[in-house]
Amino acid sequence: MNWLRRLMYGRYGFDALSNFILIAGVVIYFIFALLGWNWLLFVPLLCVVYTYFRCFSKNIQKRYAENEKFKAFFRPVASFFRIRKRMWKDRKSHKYYKCPKCRQYLRAPKGKGKIKLTCPKCRQEFIVKT
Repeated sequence: MNWLRRLMYGRYGFDALSNFILIAGVVIYFIFALLGWNWLLFVPLLCVVYTYFRCFSKNIQKRYAENEKFKAFFRPVASFFRIRKRMWKDRKSHKYYKCPKCRQYLRAPKGKGKIKLTCPKCRQEFIVKT
């Protein structure tokens, strides 16, 4: 394994964008294979080639900037699904509200009647029924 360590020294390696491109390439491959679009199977191959290009690249600053742009784009999407997952998990014991001023999500226990919520972000107070 020492040869692999020497090979990867000074290289960028895998990151979130590389993993996303690789997984997207595999998914596209299976979709095209199931649909019988064999003439488009070069698209997943390009995804794999680009992933390995990023992995073995020595231009670390540029690959890092690309990954940061991807994460900045993907962060709201991941946050949306993370919040929905938590809402689903807590659906029996808590209710979620949005602050009318800053749109921050607030969690309140169910079955308490009318309560006054205070947003921890902007200090806006509002009354809700749980």
